[in-house]
Amino acid sequence: MGAGPSILKDGIKATRPVFVTAIVFSFFINLLMFVSPLYMLQVYDRVLGSRNETTLVGITVIAAFALVVYALLEMLRSRLLVRGGILFDEKIAGPIFGAVHRGNLRNPEGGHAVALRDVDAVREFLTGSGLLAFCDAPWTPIFLLACFILHPWFGWMAIIGGLMIFALTIINEVVTKRELAAASQASNAAGQYAQATFRNGEVLQAMGMLGALRTLWGRRHAEVLTLQALASDRAGLIVASTKFVRMFLQTLILGVGAYLAIHREISPGSMIAASIIIGRALAPVELLVANWKGFTAVRASYGRLVRLIEIAGPEPERMNLPRPKGQIDAENLVVAAPGKQQAILRGVSFRLAPGTIVGVVGPSAAGKSSLARAVTGVWPIVGGSLRIDGSDLSHWDPQVLGRHIGYLPQDVELFAGTVAQNIARFEEIDEEAVIAVAQKAGCHELIQSLPEGYNTQIGNGGQALSGGQRQRIALARAMYGNPSFIVLDEPNASLDAAGEEALMQAVQELKRLGTTIMIVTHKVNILTAVDTVLVMNSGTVQAYGPREEILGRVAGPRVVPNPAAAVGGAAAPRLGMEAQRAAG
Repeated sequence: MGAGPSILKDGIKATRPVFVTAIVFSFFINLLMFVSPLYMLQVYDRVLGSRNETTLVGITVIAAFALVVYALLEMLRSRLLVRGGILFDEKIAGPIFGAVHRGNLRNPEGGHAVALRDVDAVREFLTGSGLLAFCDAPWTPIFLLACFILHPWFGWMAIIGGLMIFALTIINEVVTKRELAAASQASNAAGQYAQATFRNGEVLQAMGMLGALRTLWGRRHAEVLTLQALASDRAGLIVASTKFVRMFLQTLILGVGAYLAIHREISPGSMIAASIIIGRALAPVELLVANWKGFTAVRASYGRLVRLIEIAGPEPERMNLPRPKGQIDAENLVVAAPGKQQAILRGVSFRLAPGTIVGVVGPSAAGKSSLARAVTGVWPIVGGSLRIDGSDLSHWDPQVLGRHIGYLPQDVELFAGTVAQNIARFEEIDEEAVIAVAQKAGCHELIQSLPEGYNTQIGNGGQALSGGQRQRIALARAMYGNPSFIVLDEPNASLDAAGEEALMQAVQELKRLGTTIMIVTHKVNILTAVDTVLVMNSGTVQAYGPREEILGRVAGPRVVPNPAAAVGGAAAPRLGMEAQRAAG
């Protein structure tokens, strides 16, 4: 069984007792729906004929009591379904959130965040009128039997009317399914395009790109409107036909009942009772019709959830391994970008002893950042092996291992919350530890200068901070918890001289603590702190060894005859001039 169906079925299984109880309640609720037709039958056939007020009072009291029980059962059933929906959400919301995360890692362009809304859609259906229709539908034969008891014509009229309404609903589904699915897909695509556009609002404003991008979004939005209009036009005819059938059937029941009463085959009370009972018999069908759109939407949501978890894959339970010392062994590592087939890294091998600092250098697009993502478990490894303290990366629980890894990505991402929360990785804040790591990272004074210090709200993505401030706070986050292994991808890209000095001091402090560090950089001055250098080019290792040896070999004399043959491209001359100073 696939992971997706398993997780969702586990959620449904957990709520099964609730829904079974709701169905049992539905049986008694539907039985009590006979109170009104039976009351009308007694009033027309007994009370009006006998003019007995005592009988009228007696049956009225009985009817009132029965309707109170009916109302209480309805209230309890509604509360049960709400509790069942909450239980379902509690069971699957966490796994779905994790699946969205894994799905985004494996297929970043999949738009998996919509799955969280899909969970809400399924929960709301389970607690709404749509599920009530399914609870009441099994008891429809009881009303049909009552119709046949009153007169066979009433029974056949109810069956034919119900089949016609249901058939029209199926036709509505068939003729609108394709357009509605396409409209939903186009709407999601247009929404994601708009969100991506607005994330770059500064560029839109500065370079006058709003009009052009609005036109592109408008085309996608127009496609959504066209598809929805086409589906609505087709559905409108079916809905109108359904209303005609229902209203004509109600009229016809009274007409047939009057005919039968004239010929003394039924009593006038039976005619009124039959009209009410047939209405009750068709009520679940009509409720299904009214909620069919919601049902199809939930079915689509369920399908997306299944596909998401199949893409994300299951998160297997792993035994907790001891805190790593920081030994990293890569052997013939092959790495591809998520969702892509072409390998970016090929045959990468190296070994880092605990406490080693390695500098990863090379030209742009050499695979340096890809290597950083691979060793932190962000990108999938499709070949070879990567071991941490002798255990393959896949053997580690990502959440447990993540507490022992620090990662400063090239594109720094901070989250909405306070500075302290971001540094503490949104775990329970240890104030002393947060301040201590900020001091080690050299950003304590920077944070103190913010409007509310460590309590400053930085906004989504750290919008309230400059690029350099974000990078220095992200460095403190990477160092939080005394990790065994830290990866710094272009850690000084946005730093000024003071920031670079603080970075170098932080690296020295980490080295003193015995932390294994990988530094990806284009700037050679930071290489003065490293023990070994790994030279990357075109996704392969060009050179690896002690700093003095590699920088001397790569840089050569102060004037490099063939810069392209060195580290690569325009970066080689700078490396050639600075490497000798870095090598001492």
